[in-house]
Amino acid sequence: MVGTIHSLGALDCALGLLPGQVDVLELRVDAFACSPAHLDALRAAVPSLRAPLLLTVRHPEEGGACALSAESRKALFRQFLPFVQWADFEVRSLKSLKEEIAEAKALGVRLVVSDHHFKGTPSLITLNRRLALARSVSPSVVKVAATLRSPLELERLLTFLNRSGRHRPGQLSVMGMGAYGQVSRLVLGRCGSALNYGYLDQPQVPGQWQAVVLKQRLSELLG
Repeated sequence: MVGTIHSLGALDCALGLLPGQVDVLELRVDAFACSPAHLDALRAAVPSLRAPLLLTVRHPEEGGACALSAESRKALFRQFLPFVQWADFEVRSLKSLKEEIAEAKALGVRLVVSDHHFKGTPSLITLNRRLALARSVSPSVVKVAATLRSPLELERLLTFLNRSGRHRPGQLSVMGMGAYGQVSRLVLGRCGSALNYGYLDQPQVPGQWQAVVLKQRLSELLG
């Protein structure tokens, strides 16, 4: 279970979590980068966070905040990589951030390669083509998030997880957003999605669960 820190409120929630309430904490550094004071607060809190940390500096076209330039994103990766156990790079950024990916590997940081689809769910052909690109850097996990507009699109994500998630390198983390987002995160988490994301104070996109609640629900389903 991944709890996302994307605001000062979420940071306060994360600092109050008990060990084991979530398994990983995602630092959405892009969301703090609009304010030097907020970025300083996040940096100062890092030693007090009681879970492995996942660094994300999201591309603006994949939901990133603050319209960060490529150079700004690179600088933020370099600042935070020494303090985290995981780092997220989008499929679209594999070439532009290749030096930062190499640095992450040199530091022993595990890679998540992500792909976000906010306007709908791509075809299985497209999903698998994007998966092949993601796996070109041998990540630990490939994350796919797509907006679900119908039960058929949820079925497509489930088929993608079941057919493609068994191959290496890179386990699959698959989730839906939108009207079928919450049910998708239960179904896909129950069927083997490797990382399951939730919010800590306020949702970022429609269809998210509160992280601690989602962990409880998945634990119930998994028995």
